[in-house]
Amino acid sequence: MKILPRQCDSCQLCPAGSVAGAALLQVERGQADFVVALAGNPNTGKSTVFNALTGLHQHTGNWPGKTVTRAEGFFTFQGKRFKLVDLPGTYSLMATSYDEEVARDFLLFGRPDVTIIVVDATRLERNLNLALQVLEITDRAVICLNLMDEARRHGIFIDVPALERELGVPVVPAAARFGQGIEELVKVVAQVAHGERTCHPRRVGGEAPSLKAAVDQLGQLLLEAFPGLTNANWVALRLLDGDPKVTEAVRSGMLGELGERETLLDDSIHVSHTGTARPADQCAETLRDQIIETASSLRWQIGMDFHQTLVETIYAAAAEIADRVVRYTEAQKGRWEEKLDRILTSPLFGYPIMVGLFLIVIWITVQGANYPSALLNWLLVETLYPTIRGLFVIAGAPWWLTGLLVDGGLLATAWVVSVMLPPMAIFFPLFTLLEDLGYLPRVAFNLDRFFRWAGAHGKQALTMTMGFGCNAAGVVACRIIDSPRERLVAILTNNFSLCNGRWPTQILLATIFLGSLVPPYLSGVVAAAGVVGVALLGIIMTFVVSWLLTRTVLRGEVSTFHLELPPYRPPQILQTLYTSLIDRTLIVLWRAVVFAFPAGMATWAVANIWIGGDTLAAHIVRWLDPFGRLVGLNGVILLAYVVAIPANEIVIPTVLMLTVLLTGAGGIHAQAGVLFEPEDLTLTARIFQEAGWTPVTALCLMLFSLMHNPCSTTIYTIYKETGSTKWTIVAVVLPILMGLTACFLVNSTLGRFF
Repeated sequence: MKILPRQCDSCQLCPAGSVAGAALLQVERGQADFVVALAGNPNTGKSTVFNALTGLHQHTGNWPGKTVTRAEGFFTFQGKRFKLVDLPGTYSLMATSYDEEVARDFLLFGRPDVTIIVVDATRLERNLNLALQVLEITDRAVICLNLMDEARRHGIFIDVPALERELGVPVVPAAARFGQGIEELVKVVAQVAHGERTCHPRRVGGEAPSLKAAVDQLGQLLLEAFPGLTNANWVALRLLDGDPKVTEAVRSGMLGELGERETLLDDSIHVSHTGTARPADQCAETLRDQIIETASSLRWQIGMDFHQTLVETIYAAAAEIADRVVRYTEAQKGRWEEKLDRILTSPLFGYPIMVGLFLIVIWITVQGANYPSALLNWLLVETLYPTIRGLFVIAGAPWWLTGLLVDGGLLATAWVVSVMLPPMAIFFPLFTLLEDLGYLPRVAFNLDRFFRWAGAHGKQALTMTMGFGCNAAGVVACRIIDSPRERLVAILTNNFSLCNGRWPTQILLATIFLGSLVPPYLSGVVAAAGVVGVALLGIIMTFVVSWLLTRTVLRGEVSTFHLELPPYRPPQILQTLYTSLIDRTLIVLWRAVVFAFPAGMATWAVANIWIGGDTLAAHIVRWLDPFGRLVGLNGVILLAYVVAIPANEIVIPTVLMLTVLLTGAGGIHAQAGVLFEPEDLTLTARIFQEAGWTPVTALCLMLFSLMHNPCSTTIYTIYKETGSTKWTIVAVVLPILMGLTACFLVNSTLGRFF
C-alpha cells in the first residue's frame, strides 16, 4: 500500500518539503493482504485486543519523525494475512496533540482497509465521541465493544443490534482479556475487508443547523475536485476548522482514491463549474484553490463558535445513541468505585494515602531486594568473578589485561547486576500493578494542581513516579505528554526522582551517620526518615525547577489534557510480570550493563596507571580535594562520581576502594582498582570515619546523590528522546550546579558544628 509521491513547493506534511509527508504514514504491506488500523480511547483494553489478535507476532517502534510509539502485528484468517497497526490511544481526532495527529493522519492518508474501533462498554457514551469521529473519516470500520464482562458486573446491558443500526457499522461484543469475542471480531473484519459486508457509517459532524449549509457547499466542491472522495463532509469540516494539514492536502491534490491522489476527468479538456474550458491540470489546481478560498470565507461567516458547535454536535449525538441502546439493571449511583474515588482523590485523604503507598512500595523494593541481591552477589562477585580471574591467571594472561577486563569491567558489571536487577524486578511489577489497578491516574489527578502551578503537565506525575524505578525509563515514559515544551520539562527534571541505583547510597549513609546521632532505639526511624526526606526533597525540586524552566527558557501556556479515571480492575499478573521484566527491567538493565563494563575498566585504570611515582587516581584526588572539601565532599567522592557516570550502583564500592587505597583507612588492604564492599556496616563506618568523614560529609553526599548528573544510560536516553545536544547538556549540567550549590550551603551552615 503506497501513496504516489507528489512534488510540492512548501508541503507542511513532510520534513524536507519535497515529498508528500503523508507517505511517511504508510506501512509496508509486505506479505500482508490487508492493513487493519486499531483505534480507541486509552483504558479501553485496546492493547489487550491487539495482543489477543496478534499474539507474539508483533513489534514496536516510533512513527516517523515522532516519539509516539507505533506497534504492528499480524494475524491470519482463511489463508489471508492481515497487518494490524495499533494507533495511539486518543480521546479525539482534532489533532491537538502528537497522538491525535498520528491517529488522524494514518486514518486519512494511510487508508487502512479496515479500522477496528475499541470502545469501553461501561463508558459507551464517552467512547462514542471518538468512534463517531473515526466514522467521519472512514466507511470501512468495525466496533469492538470491549469489557462486556465489566458491563455485566456493573449491571449495564447494551442492545448490540440497535447500536449497529445507530452507527451503520458492525458491532462485535467482546471481553478481550478472556479471549471472548476475538474469533467473531476477526471474522467480521475479514468480511468488511473483502467487501462481503458493506458499512454505512453515521456521520453527524455536519448535522448542526449552523454548519450544514457550509459543509454541503464545500462537500460538493470537494467531490468535484476529488470524485472518489468518501469522506467529503469530514474534509469540509476540517477545512472550516482551519486544519493546516488537511488544507495542504487539498492544495497539493493528495486527497482522492487510494493510489490516485488526484482524480481528473479522462478528457484533456475539463468544463469547470463556471463553464470555462481549461486544461485538466490547470482546472484542477484552480478548483482546489477555490475550495480553500471558499472554506476561509465560510469560516468567517460561521463565526468563532465553529469548533464549540462541532464538539457539542458530536457529544450530543453520542449521548443520544447511548441513551437509546444502554439499559441499567441496577442502580449505578453510589457504587463502591465512586466512593473509593472520593477518598483517593480528596485533598484530605488522597495525599496521605499517596505518600503511604509510595513508602510501602519503596520499603518493599528496598527490603525485598536484599535477599536476591545477596544471592546475586554470591553468584557473580564471590563465585563467578574469582573463577574467571583464575582462568585468566592459568591461561597466563598479562596482569594488565586481567586487571582491565576482569578486575575492572567484569567486577563492575557484576556489581551493577547484583545491585540493580533485584530492585527493578520488584519495583517495576509493583508500579505496573498499581497502573493496572487504575490507581496511577488518581495520582496524576492529585498532583495535577501542583504541576499546573509549576507550569508543567499533569501527566508528569506518572513519569516522575516511573523515575523512582529508573530515570531512563522515566524519560522514555515522558512520551505520554503531548506538548513538546511540557515533555521537555518532564525530561529535564526526571533526574530528581531517586532511581534504584541511588537508594543504596542513601540508605547506607543514613544508617551509618544519621542513625548515629540519636539513641540506638531511634536510629532506624531517623535513618528511614532521612532517606524519605531526601526523596521528598527530590519531588519538591521537581516542582521548583519545573516552575523556573517554564518561566524562563521554556515559557508557554500550560496545555489542557483529558485525564480519565479508569475503572478499578483486577490486574493481570502474568502479563504484568512479562511487561515489567521483559519490556522494562531487562531492557534498562542491558543498557546499564553496556555502560558499566567500560566504567569498571576506567576505575581500574586510574588506580593502576602510575605517573611520577604515584597513581593517576592519587593525582586526580589531590587536585579535586580542595574544591571537594569546600562543598562538603572530598576529592575521592568527586572522582568516584566521574568514573561511575555509567552506573550509580558502583559509586559506594568505588569510594570505598579509592579511600582504602589512598588512605589505608580501616586497616584493610584493597587491591588497586578492585571494587569491594565490606561485609558489615561497622567496618564501613570505621573506613569513612578514619578518612575524616563527618555527618555533614554524609549529608552533603546524600544531597549530591540526589542532585548530580544522570547516569550515562539516562543521558543517552535523553539525547534519543529530545534529539538535541543542547538540551542533553542542560540535563547534565543543571543538576550538577544545583547539587554543588546545595552542598556548599549545607557545609557553610553546618560544617562549623561537626
